[in-house]
Amino acid sequence: MSATDTTATAAGAPAARRLTTARALAEGIGQEMERDDNVVVLGEDIGAYGGIFGSTGGLLEKFGPERVLDTPISETAFIGLGIGAAVEGMRPIVELMFVDFFGVAMDQIYNHMAKIHFESGGNVKVPMVLMTATGGGYGDAEQHSQCLWGTFAHLPGMKVVVPSNPADAKGLMIAAIRDDNPVVYMFHKGIMGLPWMAKNPRSVAHVPEEAYETPIGKAAVVRPGKDATVVTLSLSVHHALDVAEKLAPDGVDLEVIDLRSLVPLDTATILSSVAKTGRLLIVDEDYQSFGLSGEIAARVVETDPGLLRAPLRRVAVPDVPIPYARSLERAVLPTPERIEAAVHDLVKA
Repeated sequence: MSATDTTATAAGAPAARRLTTARALAEGIGQEMERDDNVVVLGEDIGAYGGIFGSTGGLLEKFGPERVLDTPISETAFIGLGIGAAVEGMRPIVELMFVDFFGVAMDQIYNHMAKIHFESGGNVKVPMVLMTATGGGYGDAEQHSQCLWGTFAHLPGMKVVVPSNPADAKGLMIAAIRDDNPVVYMFHKGIMGLPWMAKNPRSVAHVPEEAYETPIGKAAVVRPGKDATVVTLSLSVHHALDVAEKLAPDGVDLEVIDLRSLVPLDTATILSSVAKTGRLLIVDEDYQSFGLSGEIAARVVETDPGLLRAPLRRVAVPDVPIPYARSLERAVLPTPERIEAAVHDLVKA
């Protein structure tokens, strides 16, 4: 399927415009660059190449090398450049090619980007977006396959957003660019709709042409249900929906929540759903210990442990590096098979 699809409907009218997540993301950036001359993009291979995951495709041709800057392979340098530009009033979007590379620039990210506003007593803003690719499932091993959104969510001073579909990818990017806080924008490679990866069927979908914001800090109930709540994000949303569709004929009615944002975390939507279903499964392609799944569990039981009619379940990556071998990688990721097994265990409890 092509990035856009404008085939006619039976009535002769054009069908809803459909974009891949990659195209939707680039479109959102482009619209903000048109609206505000202070918006610039920088990173490795984001110019002529268009970003190795397609997130900046077509921007160089439209806006030129002064606003779309290909950088040397020095994450510390170009993230620092973005921080300085943001402090001086610009709104840079800086792409860290793989989130796994954060280690070489963590001083810039956390000791500067996330803390300058606090250290200045609120007088200095850092309105920048740190955009980065996450996730495994394609055999790229332990240094190119992590998610790590729990790591960034744990560190105060940064908003953290994680889209799962084309429309939210565009809306969350526009909201992130317009936000006066530093925003870490994390997209999973498996949702981008790239031809060289196994394409999720929902990675191509309707995206409005106009500029719009998807609110940061508001989760979406993407499938209502009554038997159990599945709280998840990113590619795992699609795995959860697949499992929900598979189990529906058997009488298992799952409610699926797409978090969309980790910071702020929409606790109210989670609690409302669990109050209705009485059962909770948390699915996370990040490491299990000390992470997102534990935080959500704690918020539920700290608010009202009586909401749960059965012990909650978690499906996450065990505390091991992501393996290279496909069979071992599949064993640690939150696959539909692992999710389905956890659901069966949960609803029987």
